[in-house]
Amino acid sequence: MKPAKAFATLLALIFTTAGLHAQKNIRGYIENLKNDTLFSNAVVGIMVMDERGKEVASWNPDMPLLTASTIKTISTGLALKVLGPDYRYKTRIGYTGNVENGVLRGNLYIVGGGDPTLGSRDTVAYPIDSIFGVWEKYVRLAGITRIEGSIVGDDRYFKNEIVPGGWAVSNLGPYYGSGTSGLSFMENLQEFTFIPGEAEGDPVTLASVWPNVPGMKIENKIKTGAHGSRQQTNLRLTDLERVARYTGYIPAGSKPSILTGSCKFPAVACAEEFRRHLEKVGIRSNPLAYDVQSIPNAPEQDSIIIIGETHSPRLVSIANVTNRISNNFYAETLFKTIGKELTGSGSYDSSAVAVRRLLNSMGLPYRGFMQDDGSGLSRQNYVSARFFCNYFSKLKEKNDNFEVFFNSLPQPGGPGTLENVIKEATPEQKARLHAKSGSLSNVRCYAGYAERRGGGMYYFAILTNNFQAKTAQMQPKIEGFMKELLK
Repeated sequence: MKPAKAFATLLALIFTTAGLHAQKNIRGYIENLKNDTLFSNAVVGIMVMDERGKEVASWNPDMPLLTASTIKTISTGLALKVLGPDYRYKTRIGYTGNVENGVLRGNLYIVGGGDPTLGSRDTVAYPIDSIFGVWEKYVRLAGITRIEGSIVGDDRYFKNEIVPGGWAVSNLGPYYGSGTSGLSFMENLQEFTFIPGEAEGDPVTLASVWPNVPGMKIENKIKTGAHGSRQQTNLRLTDLERVARYTGYIPAGSKPSILTGSCKFPAVACAEEFRRHLEKVGIRSNPLAYDVQSIPNAPEQDSIIIIGETHSPRLVSIANVTNRISNNFYAETLFKTIGKELTGSGSYDSSAVAVRRLLNSMGLPYRGFMQDDGSGLSRQNYVSARFFCNYFSKLKEKNDNFEVFFNSLPQPGGPGTLENVIKEATPEQKARLHAKSGSLSNVRCYAGYAERRGGGMYYFAILTNNFQAKTAQMQPKIEGFMKELLK
């Protein structure tokens, strides 16, 4: 045998032996978890699969469990597979009626196309001032210097269902439960600036709100708390009426507090802010903007005269943000977009149907899979560890855009939700883990890919539900499992 060939054979044998030893250690680690009361008193599903589809180790791999944000890997992976990394959302400007001597005798419409970045403060988004400037240019090029009617936000691109049915009522107010819309604005959030009083028990003043929702009633029940106390506030609202109720405490002597909450009327918020922009530059309209739901006998979209459109950043940029910082709002939009593009209907039901069709086309059975939303906030998402591993495997095999998806997943030490995970691992080990985390109350999950030191890849998922311990107690041992994958 030639020396070079003999060396290659020896090297392969060393890696094979090391790989078998590593797999034995992974199985041993899982066996230890089974005997750990932190985990034996919880519901746990674990699966590790190699690149050949062979099961390396498992514990309850077929049990469907709550996923939390790990389900974003399905929303983003399928969106990139179907729509492609260069897909862009579009928002159109148009009008009804006619233009005479510079006066629009009709309404000006902002026709949404589902763009989740419109008005977003994220660095991936285009500044809203520049977007408004482009829209203003289209209005002027159409010869419009005054609008006899109103500015109308048209959100009919998606079905008018601001959140999925599986979300808890307590999730409707916080920033992470904003929900999606056919015409979204500022990630469907509002910023409320409150100024506390001088002494405990004093009223708290609401100084400003942005963006504005015409006709919105804000019930400010926040009180001034004691000096040095902890700020605690709560926002309650629905999409049934334009009422927001804030309760809680802001410490005396503290600086003005900017609280961010959900906005359930983003289409009219977008229209109102654009109306104010036009008014500042001398293009006047009726004093209040509307959403299309408030317009009697609203025209069909194909009867609106379109005068221009703007586009979102590329989908690859949106997917990167979705996975790295676990943006619920972006994930919900991607999920609904899959349904819209594949079935023509932008509803949660159509999106669930579209996802199942896609999975079927990839050769993935539905066993162990139930997706209710795009972000994982719903407690009606149930996925087994085996399904996750099979999905990751198929996504790698049958997706020209796999590398784009793979690189969108967070890594330890990098920007995003895995920044502080396995902190004591070496830089070389951290570079080989690409995964998504997920957490809800008493739920902690990770799922993704672990590149093996000798070549090849592990697909893995660890889903822990209903644990009674603190997350801080569970976390080190969950991270220990992932470290075993990297040895």
